[in-house]
Amino acid sequence: MTAADLSALLPSMLPRLWTFALRISGDRHDAEDLVQRACVRALERAHQLQPDTAPLSWMFSIVQSTWINELRARSVRSRSGMDWDDEFLETVADPAARTPEQHAMDGQIVEAVQRLPDAQRVVMLLVAVEGLSYQEAAQTLGVPIGTVMSRLSRARQTIGALFSEKQKSVARASNE
Repeated sequence: MTAADLSALLPSMLPRLWTFALRISGDRHDAEDLVQRACVRALERAHQLQPDTAPLSWMFSIVQSTWINELRARSVRSRSGMDWDDEFLETVADPAARTPEQHAMDGQIVEAVQRLPDAQRVVMLLVAVEGLSYQEAAQTLGVPIGTVMSRLSRARQTIGALFSEKQKSVARASNE
């Protein structure tokens, strides 16, 4: 693929790339910088995109590796959490069509995803949010498909356990 070919595809990918960058970085400015650097890097290396690789998956992997490089440059191994707020959640869905209970559930889901270890959170975002197949996520992250499956399974178990704990504490509180 040529840089010109990739340039033609990039505009349609930018919203998903930015959303992914925001979710892994937790900061709007970092996400903007991350997408910009990833696009420059991709255009410089467009010739490396293999015909059997989906351009979007390839771009996700560049965003991911660019973020890892940024963290290394900052000498930070992990972020304490992403400060997703109600403003962010309102951009995801029509707030007028959602009940207060649904808003509360959105916040709880975001909080649960934030608490996942980085490797599990990234797999969850790629598969459950971005809609990549297990194979595409594996290619994006450069790991075997079994690793994607096990990380996703552990992420789902962790989130399920968090909601189970909350449900038990609500039940206890209502019995008191």
